Amino acid sequence: MSFIFIYVTNPDLKKAKKIAQHLLKKRLVGCINLFPIESMYWWKGKIANEKEVVMIAKTLESKFEEVKKEIEKIHPYTTPCIVKIPVSSNKEFFEWLKGEVE
Repeated sequence: MSFIFIYVTNPDLKKAKKIAQHLLKKRLVGCINLFPIESMYWWKGKIANEKEVVMIAKTLESKFEEVKKEIEKIHPYTTPCIVKIPVSSNKEFFEWLKGEVE
């Protein structure tokens, strides 16, 4: 069984918290961190420069597809960034996480 981070950009803190609450209530993730960021990217032929909020969700790899589907259902972006990042951790944290999402 593996542990992953799911990296998701959001337009603002309110929407990021809404998605975080949704995933936590469904017990699909054990923990979520939120960070304000500034993003620059190509969008519709121009370079965009926007303030966003990154959500890093911590969960088991086996939950990725379900988490991705739930985010896609409620995320306000046409093309949300939902990225799976494999990670490793200390045993105690991994055991805690398993207990929260299994």
